[in-house]
Amino acid sequence: MHRRDDDRVPGLVLGAVMARQQQVVCSGGPHGMSASPPIRHIPSGWRRLPTLLWGLLAMWLGWQVFEWAIWHAVFAPDLTACQALQHRGACWGVVAEKGPQWLWGRYPLEQRWRPALALLAWGTASVGLASLAWRRPAPGRPAHLALAVCAALILWSVAFVLMRGGWSAQPWGLPGAPRVPADQWGGLPLTLLVATVTLLASVPLAALWAWGRQRGPRLWRWVCTLCIETLRGAPLVMWLFMAAFMLPAVWGPEVDVGLLPRVLMVTVPFSAAYMAEIFRGALAVVQPAEEEAALTLGARTWQVQWRVVVPQAWQVALPSLTGHAIGVLKDTALISVVGLHELNGSMGLSLNGDADWRPFFLEAYLVIGAVYVALGLSLSALGRQLERRLPSGL
Repeated sequence: MHRRDDDRVPGLVLGAVMARQQQVVCSGGPHGMSASPPIRHIPSGWRRLPTLLWGLLAMWLGWQVFEWAIWHAVFAPDLTACQALQHRGACWGVVAEKGPQWLWGRYPLEQRWRPALALLAWGTASVGLASLAWRRPAPGRPAHLALAVCAALILWSVAFVLMRGGWSAQPWGLPGAPRVPADQWGGLPLTLLVATVTLLASVPLAALWAWGRQRGPRLWRWVCTLCIETLRGAPLVMWLFMAAFMLPAVWGPEVDVGLLPRVLMVTVPFSAAYMAEIFRGALAVVQPAEEEAALTLGARTWQVQWRVVVPQAWQVALPSLTGHAIGVLKDTALISVVGLHELNGSMGLSLNGDADWRPFFLEAYLVIGAVYVALGLSLSALGRQLERRLPSGL
């Protein structure tokens, strides 16, 4: 017994030494290159110094902003008081003086009830659709989504008729509302109109391109790929210039198409190209075995697509679609380069035409930026609420 125990001792000692060497090598060891240097304890006072400096800097910047934006600011539309500031404070009077033109566009004072009612109709339709995201349908009483969409489309059409004065020259004119060309529209209603029409019209086109590129025949796949890559390969400004100046030259003077329809002919497919890639990535998540199982159970092809593929793809695509909608809303500011003065363009037009208020462009841009941020936050909140309503798993 003692001899066997003595024979085990060298083996146990050798194993312990090898394990210790491996631990030393893995941890860097006393001679390893990766050994961490000894930790030097910094006194607590020196650790608090950077935090104190950053806090003092933030307080100083906050006081400077407060002093410029509120303390020395002029809120009344008094040009003399604003000029006396000499940029020591903000002149918010430019908002009171030029703000109505930013909001309503170039409508005369007696016709501003039209964009006001159009904005009210647009807001009612949008809030009605958004309320479906916050209200869960009761058991046995499903939400009538199709009816809500139809009502929203009717209200958006009413907003269009109010801004334009009718569908055509005759006989759909409104009494007391003369026709206003689309190139004279402007302000916030035009921004919301272009963004809404672009997003709604690009959904079916994007779905068609995404399905064709992901699951269509080879020829249709090539066509969809060519359309998507061509539209995404050039900036939106170039397509806007082509729609504004090249299309009238190609069509000739006998074809009279307004500037706004030509701009929408560009923004819709441009948005659909990016949206199609979002849909294509979402379609790739759905496993073919699920579709085969549904077909085996006797479901038709359109039932499989609507009840199996679309719910899962929608859940995957929704976060990206929210970001895309915010991007489309911001891209509406680019249409001012071709003569459609939306929110940002109306602000620039009002300041460029008045040399007295032109020096206060910074305050104007801050207000316009705050409006865009508020609209973007609203879309983000709507997207997050829709994500919460979706099931947690695919």
